Amino acid sequence: MTPLETLQIDTGDNPQTSIIWLHGLGASGHDFEPVVPEFRFSREQPVRFIFPHAPELPVTINGGMVMPAWYDILAMDVDRKVDAEQLRASAAMVAELIRAERERGVASENIILGGFSQGGAVAYELALSYPERLGSLFALSTYFATADTIELSEANRKLPIFIGHGRFDPIVAESLGQAALRKLQDLGYEPEFQSYGMEHSLCLEEVRDLDAFLSRLTSGDR
Repeated sequence: MTPLETLQIDTGDNPQTSIIWLHGLGASGHDFEPVVPEFRFSREQPVRFIFPHAPELPVTINGGMVMPAWYDILAMDVDRKVDAEQLRASAAMVAELIRAERERGVASENIILGGFSQGGAVAYELALSYPERLGSLFALSTYFATADTIELSEANRKLPIFIGHGRFDPIVAESLGQAALRKLQDLGYEPEFQSYGMEHSLCLEEVRDLDAFLSRLTSGDR
């Protein structure tokens, strides 16, 4: 398994909290680098942000063009036809980043996993199946691609989850985010869902809400 290249930003010395944030299709780990200074919670304590770069893959819906992708998207139908094997392979690569953080002394329950769009689909798969308790999951402008095949981990049955979605998203319709919410609720999770007046993007209001969510968790107020 080829290790993922990553961008790392530490907001202080010896962080005991790590956030692994996966970007979307055709992007890179640098995509959300500018968001880090907007967070208040990570100014109050040292936090390590890890932004992996997805491998280069041919993407069917883009005419087979090779680009950074966590998995191939075969069709842009209502439910998204994706290469689930590639998605799980990417989840396994990200799991190696979690293992590396554990080896650096960060407890698994202090490791937070999140993602945008494609990255969020991988984050769903990994966080909900990971065998040791994680800190939380955030899923932005994304969908639960492996909802019907995932093998849920008992360790993360009470995982705090934040879902954010744009009401005017033309790429990943808000209905897909709402479908993920309903599926999670059916499985016994209690996600927080927020929608915003934006398209397939991130907005300051969403950053503020995510900041508050992460602040509650990292301050121990669960």
